[in-house]
Amino acid sequence: MSVFANRGSADKRVWGRVLGESHVQAIHAPDDVVEQMGAAAKALAAGDAGAARQTLQRVLAKDPRNLPAWLNLAAAARAMNDYDAALGALEGALKLDPRNFFALLGRATLLERMGQAKAAAHAYGVALTQVPPDDRLDPNSRRAVAHARAVHARHVDELEGFIRDSLAAAIGDPGPSAARRASHFIDLTLRKRTNYRQEPVEFFYPGLPAIEFYDRELFPWLAELEAATADIRKELIAVFEEDAQSLVPYIDYPDSVPLDQWAELNRSKQWSAYHLYLYGERVEENCRRTPRTMEAISLIPQPQVPRRSPAAMFSVLQPRTRIPPHTGVANTRLLVHLPLIVPEGCGFRVGGETRPWTEGEAWVFDDTVQHEAWNESDERRTILICDLWSPFLSEVDREIITRVMDAMDVYTETAPSSDL
Repeated sequence: MSVFANRGSADKRVWGRVLGESHVQAIHAPDDVVEQMGAAAKALAAGDAGAARQTLQRVLAKDPRNLPAWLNLAAAARAMNDYDAALGALEGALKLDPRNFFALLGRATLLERMGQAKAAAHAYGVALTQVPPDDRLDPNSRRAVAHARAVHARHVDELEGFIRDSLAAAIGDPGPSAARRASHFIDLTLRKRTNYRQEPVEFFYPGLPAIEFYDRELFPWLAELEAATADIRKELIAVFEEDAQSLVPYIDYPDSVPLDQWAELNRSKQWSAYHLYLYGERVEENCRRTPRTMEAISLIPQPQVPRRSPAAMFSVLQPRTRIPPHTGVANTRLLVHLPLIVPEGCGFRVGGETRPWTEGEAWVFDDTVQHEAWNESDERRTILICDLWSPFLSEVDREIITRVMDAMDVYTETAPSSDL
């Protein structure tokens, strides 16, 4: 059934609330205006929309900035089935208050009643940007809002289908990378996807793109890293069996700092790490136990920043544990994940894209875009995490970044940071 099928009842619910809103505002007007507005309201209630309309036109002739009068005039014109006049009155109201939700919603219902389906759907979308919280709406208004959402959602779905069909007919198959970017572009254009930006905790280097998951083609060493999965996993299992005490909490902040989203995980082995590079230095004993892993890591173009990079670790997430949304330290580097032990029920979100891990299939992402991870299974999840330079940095860029970070840390005597 079309979402426009019940438009009459939705229309009445909206216009009842428009009148209510205008009455509340009208009681603050001068006495003579209040008297005229009251007369117009009585005329409307009695079914004499014509008399109400004439009274309201007289009010507006004297006071064109009377918002309640414009809203009531729209209601009177709508009651007389003069939809063009009702739209004109709502335009008068919106000139005074462009974000007035009930004026915006009223305009959408009028367009819908006039059979202008696409214009109405668009107008509902505009109105929904100003919708008050549900607890500030009466039941009739909540039903009208639900109708608006249904109309607008159907419109967006139909528009998306048309765009995708048109694109396919014009271009065909552009290849997986371009197809993924095109899909994201369409979703962003239709506001079906949030436009996440880089939000580094410390260092923002200008001119670098905010890409959630990077195309594999930019990292020719990924396949060789993935080929080492079995050997790396074997070394990991030996660590679990022989050196589990070397796993440390991933989050380890002092009690004197604001913990915010990290309160539950701080100093907890629910999320733990087996460091291979820490504070830019090899953890020799751990590296000795994992020679094949270190050989595979050597494939990666990692930053060399004193006290900061490179960084590499096994990241272990215990059952029924969630890593809250957060962002990383610097947009100058990216992270690579190589999944090693991944039970069902694990997932990872970067910005607007969510992916399941697959053992042995690596990806590279920008951790300064908001991201989160979870393990809803009854088994632990373990991945290899390493940092790497952004491929969009030149050698000069890398030298500048290294010198700036180092100078800051030396001057401020900043403690080393292992944040990934």
